[in-house]
Amino acid sequence: MAAMSNETAFARASAVIPGGVDSPVRAFGSVGGTPRFIDHASGAYIYDVDGREYLDLVGSWGPALLGHAHPQVVAAVQTAAAKGLSFGAPTVAEAELAELVRARVPIAEKVRLVSTGTEATMTAIRLARGATGRDLLVKFAGCYHGHSDGLLVAAGSGIATAGLPGSAGIPEPIAAQTLVVPYNDFDAIKAVFAERGDQIAAVITEPAAANMGIVPPEPGFNELLRELTSAHGALLIYDEVLVGFRVSASGWWGLEGRTVSPDLFTFGKVVGGGMPLAALGGRAEVMDLLAPVGPVYQAGTLSGNPLATAAGIATLKLADAAVYAKVDAASATLSAAVTEALSNAGVPHRLQKAGSLFSVFFGINGPVRNYAEAQTQNAGAYRAFFHSLLDAGIALPPSAFEAWFVSAVHDDEALSRVLEALPAAAMAARASLN
Repeated sequence: MAAMSNETAFARASAVIPGGVDSPVRAFGSVGGTPRFIDHASGAYIYDVDGREYLDLVGSWGPALLGHAHPQVVAAVQTAAAKGLSFGAPTVAEAELAELVRARVPIAEKVRLVSTGTEATMTAIRLARGATGRDLLVKFAGCYHGHSDGLLVAAGSGIATAGLPGSAGIPEPIAAQTLVVPYNDFDAIKAVFAERGDQIAAVITEPAAANMGIVPPEPGFNELLRELTSAHGALLIYDEVLVGFRVSASGWWGLEGRTVSPDLFTFGKVVGGGMPLAALGGRAEVMDLLAPVGPVYQAGTLSGNPLATAAGIATLKLADAAVYAKVDAASATLSAAVTEALSNAGVPHRLQKAGSLFSVFFGINGPVRNYAEAQTQNAGAYRAFFHSLLDAGIALPPSAFEAWFVSAVHDDEALSRVLEALPAAAMAARASLN
């Protein structure tokens, strides 16, 4: 059998999978080149089918808080697998994982386990509509909440407009039920509620945006969302699929000081420990509107899958204060080094953080507060920077609009690889600006 390479793997996949990938950003479309097909991973490193090792700064887009293939997490999954892969019936592990979530976020009084972040946000929105009897949803431009129809809408002009479909296959009447507002725009969200507050079922937000690059909330912005939704009888949904249990033991809600009390949360990534698992949680009176006790239907054969719950339980139990301290320290070291290298090379940039998550906007000097500003970055500079580091064995997110992730096992030895490669990558970015 011929040796496999990234090129042959991509060609093989492209013959049977649209675009050769099962999630679009993996295709390297925005950075160019051939995507790396991963064979295995361990700790802070991933290994492609060519046998090449990379220091990983993607971390499966967040779940690898403890590092890849943590022995205790793997053992927990193996033990669960030996008992059976799926039952379609309740298990004690589901309640245990829900209890761990509630212990970290006590205002998530009840929790429903699902399989994906998209399913969690879709269910949270249906629940909000069922609770309020209203149809309209408010989201913010540049915030990603999964790929259900009503959430794939583009921002309109003006303060807020009825959304236009951001993907083929979405009927305009469905998209029109979503109002899109610029992130961090205090006046715009006030105006939307002044005009249509009695029709709005919920505001869904990334409490710290991480899908347009990192764009943290302006001071008081999340508090304003709580004030407006409460005043108008709408629900507030914190989508913590990315930041939940990653930026602190209690996610962004804990990092911001527990000052805002959303009605609903959605969680993903870390909560499943790398397995397909997500969750929604919130006030008991709202959550109890879900079937079988309430009229809002949601179901899933693989919801609360025993392998996924085993991984989630093991991960949350292991993710103690020492883990978060290590992640924060690694993030601080790496982000400072990136800024220093780019500054030394004369590359205009803006590095922004949300806890341990950060991203770099190339060609921008001032703060990035919203999606429109994020879109002004120089994608070509990121492309050059990305490939220079990839050639040096450093795997960055293959998109300028994604967060960088470190883990508790990104130690000094691992980070030294990046620090050594950064000057050349910064010069590559600088050359691309000429």
